[in-house]
Amino acid sequence: MTTVAEKARSAYGKLPENWTSRRLRFDVRLNPKKSALDMKADELVSFIPMDAVGEHGGLRLDENRELADVYEGYTYFEDGDLCIAKITPCFENGKGALAEGLTNGVGFGTTELHVVRPGPGIDRRFLFYISIADDFRKIGESEMYGAGGQKRIDEGFIKDWMPPLPPLETQRRIAQFLDEKTARIDGLIEKKRALLDRLAEKRQALIARAVTKGLNPGAPMKPSGIDWLGDIPVHWEVRGLTKCTTRVDYRGATPTKSAEGVFLVTARNIKNGQIDYEASREFIPEEEYAHVMRRGKPKVGEVLFTTEAPLGEVARVDNEDIALAQRIIKFSSSIEQLTNDYLAYWMYSGAFQRDVLSRATGSTALGIKASKIVELKCLLPPEIEQKRISELLDADAEKRNDVIQKIGKSIAFLDEYRSAVITAAVTGQIGGLQ
Repeated sequence: MTTVAEKARSAYGKLPENWTSRRLRFDVRLNPKKSALDMKADELVSFIPMDAVGEHGGLRLDENRELADVYEGYTYFEDGDLCIAKITPCFENGKGALAEGLTNGVGFGTTELHVVRPGPGIDRRFLFYISIADDFRKIGESEMYGAGGQKRIDEGFIKDWMPPLPPLETQRRIAQFLDEKTARIDGLIEKKRALLDRLAEKRQALIARAVTKGLNPGAPMKPSGIDWLGDIPVHWEVRGLTKCTTRVDYRGATPTKSAEGVFLVTARNIKNGQIDYEASREFIPEEEYAHVMRRGKPKVGEVLFTTEAPLGEVARVDNEDIALAQRIIKFSSSIEQLTNDYLAYWMYSGAFQRDVLSRATGSTALGIKASKIVELKCLLPPEIEQKRISELLDADAEKRNDVIQKIGKSIAFLDEYRSAVITAAVTGQIGGLQ
């Protein structure tokens, strides 16, 4: 069986003449003990949950806790330590960062982190770039242990990894080069993501106008009787959502997962008004499909709504050969005056989302109880107007999606270029840095 060290040597190939390669265990300490920490119990430290760990660097430092509250049950690290996510998919996605600017120089966080403390023979920024280089993450993925969503990287993988190690001054020179190069690339990516945010905001504004005011700006208006809704066209109605729809709530037992079979749409797959089949890829056995979907199989055009984690995401069913997981409710029209297409846009609108949030509960994750679903409202234009609104919004979505896809491809290219530059630099393939 090929060892981790052998895989590393094979991945990095021939190194520049004055470079060496040895197991990381000789240059770092893994998961240092907190027993040597000299602090009072009531002193503040930074607290870092997993969602505060950036992909390819950065920690969000917006939460402090007293040392006594986090000393047991959390991972300890200090300024200068490298934090690497060890659980799937966080490891594969590059979650990891150098700890810098911690409160009192100390942090505690999620137990799903490995902490790597560099010794004097390795520059900490160079070590960080090694940890997010393609070879380290891809080979690490193949070395994960466990099953399904509980796969993890063992600290032995990090100890046995054999990175290319140039002289210390060269390490610093490479790290400085990568700091500057990746900052420029990240700046370009950020601008493109900001453009995506603006497109999403304009899209939401168009939906909000269309489903609450209609397409005729000169239409006479009347008070809706609802503060968050305001005035509506005089010939529109406000009804209870459950008075004009049927719903199937899939909250209940977790279905058995399998490597293949019927695609399981989870709450994570529902985003931005559609089903994202790449956000999470889970399946259930075909022989269990009928039982799992015994409350009602999905039909194309029906509306999916997430009740928690995340709350309030909406999508139309675009494929009947799917299963639906917990935390999803399926809605469909129960009256002739309501179309499913308009219903989806209404539920996706800011007006309906505010209604949902006003009835949500939960401390760590917002959710909506079944008893509150019956209090939600539906704004009902005449059917002919619903169809015109849906047609307009569908056409707008098609145009925007073309632009969004082009921007997405550009971001993906920059991400790949960033990874390629990092890998080339830490393996001595960029001239002038050796």
